[in-house]
Amino acid sequence: MCAREWCAALLLAWVASAAPALAQQPSVAQGQQIAAQGTPQGVAACIGCHGALGEGNAAFPRLAGTGQAYLQAQLDAFADGSRKNPIMQPFAQKLSAPERTALAMYYSQLKAPFVAADTASPAPDDAGAWLATRGRWADQLPACAQCHAPGGSGVGTQFPPLAGLPVAYLTEQLQAWKAGTRPPGPLSLMPAVARKLSDKDIDAVAAYYADSAARTAVPAADTQRKGQQP
Repeated sequence: MCAREWCAALLLAWVASAAPALAQQPSVAQGQQIAAQGTPQGVAACIGCHGALGEGNAAFPRLAGTGQAYLQAQLDAFADGSRKNPIMQPFAQKLSAPERTALAMYYSQLKAPFVAADTASPAPDDAGAWLATRGRWADQLPACAQCHAPGGSGVGTQFPPLAGLPVAYLTEQLQAWKAGTRPPGPLSLMPAVARKLSDKDIDAVAAYYADSAARTAVPAADTQRKGQQP
């Protein structure tokens, strides 16, 4: 065998050995397929609960436009049991690590269904708007907007959007952080924040962000639908 033939054989052997690993590389297309069709292992299509474009509904949170790192962390937490949820845990545990990454990649590149605007001048007696936009510095409680952006549109890949999330979902998550039953999240900020919120505060903030669709500043659904269909 000449040197050229030997090199070609070596290359073919390497490609054959690397093929399984290469096939496992996550991609947006793979995430889109899982979202639309589920998996043969019994994972249901994500669109059944989270909407055809990841827009969510009255019971399930939107995923579209949420940062990849945040989504990945949540799927991994459901998979390893550190974040509890009777619906999501069984599905996440049936997804491989590359599949979880692919889903996070897919949903992170979808556009949000809308971009909401914060209340410009909240009244002091509007607890939800005040906490979201001003905080309560007497208790060293920062405004939600400082991490989650004006309107709750999210910041970067780690701080998720809050705009339009269901009241029940937001309330459940804040109560979980307050009780220490949900992983602390980026910079471990949320448990300390939630512990400074009364139940009434939590209800008010949840209602504020759930109602933010009514304060829509820039509709995004039409833009999203162009070329983004699963």
